[in-house]
Amino acid sequence: MQLTGVWLPIITPFLNDRIDYKSYKNMIDHYIDKGISGIIPLGTTGEIPTLTDFEFEEMIEKTMEFTRGRLPVYVGIGGNHTSRVIKKIKLAEYYDIQGILSVCPYYNRPNQEGIYSHFKSIAEETHLSIVLYNIPYRTGVNIENETIYKLAEFKNIVGLKDASGDIKQTMALLMNPPKDFSILTGEDIFFYITLMLGGQGGILAASHLKTEKFVELYQKVKGNDTAAAYQIWQELYRFIPLLFREPNPAPIKYCLSKLGMIKSPEVRLPLVEISEQLKEKLDSVF
Repeated sequence: MQLTGVWLPIITPFLNDRIDYKSYKNMIDHYIDKGISGIIPLGTTGEIPTLTDFEFEEMIEKTMEFTRGRLPVYVGIGGNHTSRVIKKIKLAEYYDIQGILSVCPYYNRPNQEGIYSHFKSIAEETHLSIVLYNIPYRTGVNIENETIYKLAEFKNIVGLKDASGDIKQTMALLMNPPKDFSILTGEDIFFYITLMLGGQGGILAASHLKTEKFVELYQKVKGNDTAAAYQIWQELYRFIPLLFREPNPAPIKYCLSKLGMIKSPEVRLPLVEISEQLKEKLDSVF
């Protein structure tokens, strides 16, 4: 199955330093009704570095319970210790998830051969579909296009969340994509460009808000209604940068709390509440 459309890297709502599963269930029901293509829990937007091993497994269990097969679920499972990543994947396989989103190994900065061998080992150890996640400004190393082409030869490596930060690299990949391989932008501000250049969609933190507009934009581009798509993009383009002016997902959680979607804008340290200045700017939009 090719991944297309708007995929939501869903937040993890907290209340008094515990996961607020009541809010989480309400969110899942809400977003499924908005036309998104899939849900991705336990990513960076889900504050995965701050979750315990117990919370990690419980979140997968609750996500599958709440989605009830209505949408595909890809779980964020990555890291810089290959065998440990594989162990976490084996744990996740007990649940009926469709795949994983796996970030490039971070901090120890492997070379391209190391990156290839890391994902090769993962692909050979699981039946789950795998979406690669390239985000050099967080990991310290870039997955080069040639490495992506090699990895795309594995049957269960099905796509890329592209947050390379290099528009030339992104365009080169979009203009010569691997066969039957989904290129999904992870740079929310590049969503329109990615679609116009033939990309399959986006994994977009910003789509927690104005979700229908992101979905409609995708539909208009794929329906070749480019004039209408551009009008929608002008609206989305104005507010997306505000959501990333301070560390994600704190601004998004503030907006969701204000809108009554979650009970609290709480984040876990080392993230902190957004500034009063940003609150004022967001209040003027939402």
